[in-house]
This record gives sequence, structure tokens and C-alpha cells, in this order.
Amino acid sequence: MTAAADARAAERGRLTARAAIASAAVAAFLLLLKAGAAWATGSVAMLGSLADTALDLVASLVTLWGVRIAAVPADWDHRFGHGKAEAIAALFQVVMISVSAIGIAIRATQQLAEGGATAGAEGGIAVSLVAMAATFVLIAIQRRVVAATGSIAIATDKVHYQSDLMLNLAVIAALALDQYAGLHGADALFGIAIAGWLLWGAWSSSNVAVDQLMDKEWPEARRQEFLSLASQHPELKGIHDLRTRTSGSRDFVQFHVWVAPDLTLFEAHRVMDEVEAKLARFYPDVEILIHPEPAGHGLPEASHAARGDTH
Repeated sequence: MTAAADARAAERGRLTARAAIASAAVAAFLLLLKAGAAWATGSVAMLGSLADTALDLVASLVTLWGVRIAAVPADWDHRFGHGKAEAIAALFQVVMISVSAIGIAIRATQQLAEGGATAGAEGGIAVSLVAMAATFVLIAIQRRVVAATGSIAIATDKVHYQSDLMLNLAVIAALALDQYAGLHGADALFGIAIAGWLLWGAWSSSNVAVDQLMDKEWPEARRQEFLSLASQHPELKGIHDLRTRTSGSRDFVQFHVWVAPDLTLFEAHRVMDEVEAKLARFYPDVEILIHPEPAGHGLPEASHAARGDTH
């Protein structure tokens, strides 16, 4: 990795850590507000929001751990870096969200069966509005950090807080319908809906984390874009065996190229350097490994062409 790439990686680490700290601070603030509101109103929707915020705090602390570990440079034991710590942190968030959703659904079902009512809607609604305002600010910070770093841990945290906006709207609607419209089952029904929303968000967020941990290939469109750019060097006779993966905010690519059999080792190395330099301008944070081969070496070019791996 070049010095410039090291500097970008360090800056990503600082940005993601700040976003995780902001997330934890907001969660701690909202936890105190919602604890008082849940006690005052007896609302299962507010209780669900409180439980979700408590898990937000734990998840944010785990996210902070994940992004700090991910920012550690590659070492002898982790030659590809520590980026997958972000995916591990994201999966932990998914587990916490799922546990929260199941607990909310159970409590809401109990209240629906017992026919319990809520109280003090004004305080609960006020707390939910404050929570929404704080969440809007946090999401704006997270959105900028994700755009700058591509952090999967912060992106998962952002998805969760986006769902919190819906959750707080649901709490407001549940309290209003329960106390002002006399629909005493509304609070419990909204609690069940919130649980379902959280489970769906957890499932969606888990896919990206699992893809990284399983070293899933880039999307086909991005692979083809990369191949098209790489194949433009006039001394390349073909490209095959392209392999890609993502670890945290870092991408890794390796592929084989065919060059003229009569090129010297020095000339082949020059060609590889030129290809890497051009790719680095368009993919500055991608670590690239190229293996040169004499043209026609290995499997026939037609076989690779049939798989879309050559240009």
C-alpha cells in the first residue's frame, strides 16, 4: 500500500470512529429520555422504542470497536488488513436488533391479549419528537461518513437509525390513537408492526456483512467495468481468472494477463506497473495483484471468453 493509501485509510479510521462515537452519544441521550417516557406512559410501543435504543447503545459501542480494529494497518498476522472487523460488528448489530424485535413482539402480544391501556400521551409524543430530531442529525453525519469511507459498520448503523425514525413515528401514532381516538389495541398493534420492521431491517443489513465475510465477488457490472479499463493497455493479449473481494472499506483484486511470449521479465514488469498505475487512478483504494503469463498459456482463451473473464 502506498503512503497516499495509508493516509486515506487513516482518515477513514478517524471519520468512522467519530461517527461511531456520535452514534453512542445519541443512543445514551435517548435512552434516558425514553426510560422516563416508558415509565410514565406504560406504552408498549414506547417500551419497544426504549429497548431498541438500549440495544442501539450496545451496538454503537460494538461498532466503535469494529471500526477501530478495522482501521489498524495490515500486520504480519493479518496481511490483508483488519477490515472484516466491520462486518463482524455489523452482524452483531443484526443479532441485537433481532433480539430487540422478538422481545417487542412478545410484550405487544401480551398487552393485546390483556387489553392494557396507555397514559400520558403528551410526554411520550414529546420524547419521540426529540428523538426524531436527534436521529436526523446523527443520520446526516453517518451519511457523510459512509459516502467518504464506504464503512459497512456505519452503513448498518445508519440503516438502523433510519428505521428508528419510523419507530418513533409509530410510537406517536400509537399513543395518539390509543388515548385520543380510544383505540386501545392500537399501541400493541403498532408494537408488533415495529417488531416486524426491525426484523426486516436486520435481515436486509445482514446480507452485506455476510457477503464480505464470505468474500463474495463484486457485482457483475463493476467487474466488467474494471476488466474493460484494465484491458486497454496495448501490450496485453487478454485477461482471465479475475477474482475480487471486499473487506471493510478496502477492495482486493487479482487477475492473470497474457502478454507476448518474447517479452523479457523487465518488460513484462514494466507493463504490469503501467496497468496498475492506470487502474489506481480510477480505483485508488483497491489493492491489485497481477500475474503475467505468455499469451496462450493455460486454458484456451475461448474458454475464458465463454465465462466473460477475458478481454
